[in-house]
Amino acid sequence: MAEEPGQEAQQASDEVEPRARGSAEPSSRRLVLPPSWLSPAGGLPAGLRRWFPSLEVLDVSGTGLSALGPELLELPRLHTLLAKNNRLGAPGSLPKGLAGAPLARSLRVLNLSGNCFTQLPASLLALRGLRSLSLGSNRLYSIPAAIQELSGLEFLYLGGNFITSIPPELANLASLCYLVLCDNKIQSIPPQLAQLHSLRSLSLHNNLLTYLPREILNLVHLEELSLRGNPLVVRFVRDLTYNPPSLQELAGRTIKTRNVPYVPSDLPGNLLRYLSLASNCPNPKCGGVYFDSCVRQIKFVDFCGKYRLPLMHYLCSPECSSPCSSASQSSTSQSESDSEDEAIVAARRMQKVLLG
Repeated sequence: MAEEPGQEAQQASDEVEPRARGSAEPSSRRLVLPPSWLSPAGGLPAGLRRWFPSLEVLDVSGTGLSALGPELLELPRLHTLLAKNNRLGAPGSLPKGLAGAPLARSLRVLNLSGNCFTQLPASLLALRGLRSLSLGSNRLYSIPAAIQELSGLEFLYLGGNFITSIPPELANLASLCYLVLCDNKIQSIPPQLAQLHSLRSLSLHNNLLTYLPREILNLVHLEELSLRGNPLVVRFVRDLTYNPPSLQELAGRTIKTRNVPYVPSDLPGNLLRYLSLASNCPNPKCGGVYFDSCVRQIKFVDFCGKYRLPLMHYLCSPECSSPCSSASQSSTSQSESDSEDEAIVAARRMQKVLLG
């Protein structure tokens, strides 16, 4: 007599994951699905909930799975789904109705690395309970701005794709602690990432970065920054353009630098808002301000007393740029020293800066 499906699957689970047998939890809460259990169409077997009503962890990695069908929605207690190294990615790979299923609230860990996704499925954004999302080694070319809807995300792994840019909206993931974007084609980091105040580890190695935004020094909890394999390690941006300020900006600079008094009734509302957007020039010998037009410079700062990293630096005029343009030389100006003092504070927080 053939064994019942539940018995066969349970035995397979115990063989592949021997630790589950000794776990304090009943083994039926964790299942490593054998490839022979897939449906003829390459999907999950029917009746999973019937055989495993309390299933919390489901591992279908390396089974050749091509679709996660409606059977997945019938597992109300599932909090971990591992589906690595499969054939997921075609339209219909994920079940419809995720937003209204109990899974949208219960699922905490989702690993879809090593599949064939060319874009992050919109249905995943309905999994508002997610804490960990892995989509490494797929075929992603971009990160959707709607990633910010996964507000509880703490771990995001997108390494090994073809991503060229990072949306500023990623900075709205306030709980994010670990961000892995290595082995992509990213050319720049948006300064908004400095808002990720919970970030502890940032992996950017093997990309196309030539500089970092100086705002990265504001990541107060960052302990590990991986940068090896980027052009910034071996060559640096030197020639950056400067667009002359408009008459409106020149007038605004004059008002701010000379402290010209005014009251709200003196100016139209749009000019009042414009004046409130003034940024101070970081050159301590300048004291000027800028609005839209500024000089972009690469500023080299000292990390851990060993590495000099190029950070993007904004100045109000070309006259302020000479201290920064000489930063790659052996001599150190007063302005450069002041900026490096700022970086040393960050270096004391940073435990690892991996450049090679």
